[in-house]
Formats: sequence, structure tokens, C-alpha cells
Amino acid sequence: MMGETQTKSALELERESVSVAQSAGLERRIGPLQATAINMTTMCGIGPFITIPTMVAALGGPQAVFGWIIGAIIVLADGLVWAELGAAMPKAGGTYIYLREAFQYRTGRLMPFLFIWTALLFIPLIMSTGVIGLVQYLGYLVPAVVDSEGHANTTGHVVGLGVVVLVIALLYRRIGEVSKLTTFFFYVMLLSVFGVIAAAYTHFHPEYAFDYPKGAFAFGSTFWTGLGAGLIIAIYDYLGYNTSAYLGAEVKDPGRTLPRSIVGSIVGIMLLYLMLQIGVLGVVPWQEVAKSTSIASLVVETTWGKDVANVLTGLIIVTAFASIFAGLLGGSRVPFEAARDKVFLSWFGKLHPKHHFPHISLLVMGVITGIGSLFDLTSVIAVLTAVFVLVQSIGQVVALTVLRKRQPNLVRPYRQWLYPLPSLVALIGWIFLYVSSGLQPVLFSVGWIALGGIAFVIWAKIESIWPFGPKEIKEEFLV
Repeated sequence: MMGETQTKSALELERESVSVAQSAGLERRIGPLQATAINMTTMCGIGPFITIPTMVAALGGPQAVFGWIIGAIIVLADGLVWAELGAAMPKAGGTYIYLREAFQYRTGRLMPFLFIWTALLFIPLIMSTGVIGLVQYLGYLVPAVVDSEGHANTTGHVVGLGVVVLVIALLYRRIGEVSKLTTFFFYVMLLSVFGVIAAAYTHFHPEYAFDYPKGAFAFGSTFWTGLGAGLIIAIYDYLGYNTSAYLGAEVKDPGRTLPRSIVGSIVGIMLLYLMLQIGVLGVVPWQEVAKSTSIASLVVETTWGKDVANVLTGLIIVTAFASIFAGLLGGSRVPFEAARDKVFLSWFGKLHPKHHFPHISLLVMGVITGIGSLFDLTSVIAVLTAVFVLVQSIGQVVALTVLRKRQPNLVRPYRQWLYPLPSLVALIGWIFLYVSSGLQPVLFSVGWIALGGIAFVIWAKIESIWPFGPKEIKEEFLV
């Protein structure tokens, strides 16, 4: 498949890492199909159904399709970073593990601590956007939950909070049962997306879909001036391709499953988004698309009528619910591993006594998701993007390079294709995205990380670790 083939000894070492994960109490029950389903369900969700109008408006017309392609190139390059790191270190927590292993030599536990600090904010905020979008589409069926502009009112906020409670209740069970629910949600997601695509292409008008404004790609046009804003939307819609890596300790044969699930989900979702974007533009003139608040429902109503539009809207709402479900499933595992390593509050590392999942972590992230759902969509996307880029995205690109030098004997079931080219593409893309997120999100992200740095210094002083004590070089995955 991908990367270099393992030797017999490498396979034996991977089996040893599996036994270590099992000794921690987590169960490897997630197979390749389920891992890919978890990623794709998290990625799609409500995202494209609420952001296609914003993308068209930002890039100034049907040329918005190229925003999805450029965004896919960035996340595919970053996905290859995740693939190598995840396959080599398949434990719960994802980025936390990778940063811990790479930066322990110089800054002790600072980087993994900052990641958990930021993850507790940006992971639930991603799920909050799903709640916001769910209520927005629910407004098509039940107008009482939205205001005159299509945004949640007080009733809508109450409904959104109820959705978060329901998600937590469904996740409060063993991973085997949860993965079955995720597979079901995956098929619902595919049905809703392909339903809208089918509606669009049965009444497709090429003169709408390819109605490019004069000078659409000219230097200084809306396409170029709005590319930064468009990429923020595109990257937001692709987020989730790494969810299976957060569940590394619960994935079967992680050396093969994780790379395949990451790359496969990115390519699959990109194709779906392109089909969806072009199809929508072929039914409704792009000027109307740019103003719509429930574009998928509008497309289906235009082509197949109000009754069918109601049914498809219901499926979209279930799809939004599924993305929240899958995202909290993976995100709740991140603080768990840090707590087990004594890099975060110890109670985040507790497993449910009966169902064996990190229940306290799930509850905390659920609460933050609920709070985030009370804000407007644009603000939430801008803030979460700026926060995760600095520590997670850029940090992981650096971590892969550091680990190649510091731990050359690390067993790598998959090695990044064309290294270091994908890492460089991802790094440039993330820097551009961060600068494009806007002054206030950038200042907020810097302030949040600075506050995390202060918290780390206080915690390090109490624990007598670096910089107030010796560094602990762990190298957990080297034998």
C-alpha cells in the first residue's frame, strides 16, 4: 500500500506497542472501514452545507471550486505528516504524543502541555460549528428556532444545547458499540450528500455552473483577494481527516489502517465537495448561492419540490449530528493520554469503570462545545483556525523532521511520500492560513498560548520539572 514495507522485526515491535495500549485499558476495535468512516463523517458533517455560500461570496463566483482544490492540496500534504506520525506512534491523543516525543529533548513537556491547553478549546469549537449549522438547517423545517436572518435565536440555542447532551449520552458506552453507531452515521452522511448531488445534476444548467465573471482570475480580482478567507473555509470543512489518529490506541493494525484512513478520507471528501459545489452552482445562479443560509434545502426544493427538500434537510440535520458525535469521540481521547503521562489534570486520565472510555474528558469537552454553540459561526471558525494552526499544525510538521533526526530507529510502518516536500507544502499552507485568519483571531491565539505558557511555568514549578528540574527523556516507542 503506502510507504515502505515493514520487516518481520518491525511487525513484532508493532505488536508490542499494541499490547502496551491494551494494558492501558483501551480496546483495539476500530477497523479500516470504521476508521475511514469516522474521519469522513467528522469532515463532512454540516460544513459544506453551510459554507458553500460563504465560499462563493469570498472568491466571487463559480471559481470557488478552485478553493476546494487548493485546500485539499494543503490538507493532503498535512495528512501525510499525520500518516507517518500516527502509524509510528499509535496511541490515544494523536498530536500530544507526537509533540511529546519530538520536543522532549529541548523543552521538556512544554509543547505537549500547550497542545492540550489549545486542544481543549479548538476541538470543542469545531464541534460547536456543527451544532450551529444543525440549528440553522433545522430552521428550514422549524422556523421558530431561527431569527429573520436564519441564525439561532434563544429557542435555537436551547435546542443546540440539547443536541450536545444527546451526543454525550450516546457516546457514554463501550467503543465497540460506538463504532457501530459511527458506521451508521457515515451511511446517513453519504445519503444526504448524494441526495443533494442527485437533485442538482438532474436539473443541471452549465450556463449557471460556469458563469465566471469577467476577469475572474485576473491579478487583483476577488478570487485572489478572497483566497485567504476562502481557504479558511475550505480547511475548516476538511478538518477531521485526523480523527482516527486521535483514536490510535483503539485502531486495529494501526500501521496500515491510519495512513489509509487519512489519505482515503481526504481524497473521498474532496471529490464529494467538488461534485456538491459544481452541482449547486448548476441549479441556482451563483449570486443567489452567495446569499443563501440553507443552500442544500434550496437546491432540492428548486429541483424536486418542498416535500423532498424537507426529507433531505432532515438527513442533513442527522449528518450534522453525526459529525458532532464523531468529533467528540476522537477529541475526548486527547486529554486522556496527557493525564496518564501526568502532563495534565489526573482526573482526565480516568476510564469509566464499566465501559472503559475517558468519561470525564468527554464531559468537559461536551460542556465547552455547548458554550461555543452560543456564538456566531464566522467568529467560531476564525478563532479555532488561528488557535490550532500554531501549536498543532506547524508543530507537527516540525515534529516529524525532529523525530527523523532524533529517533532514526523508530519503527515507521509508513514513511511520508517524497519527504520533505509534503511537509514544506503543509508548512507554507498553514502559515498563509494563519496570517489570513485576521488580526483579532491572531491576537486571541497568541494571548491564549501565552496564558498557557504561564500556566505551564506554574505547573512545572509545582511538579519540579523542566525548567525547574531535569528533563525526562522518555522515547516510549524505541526498543
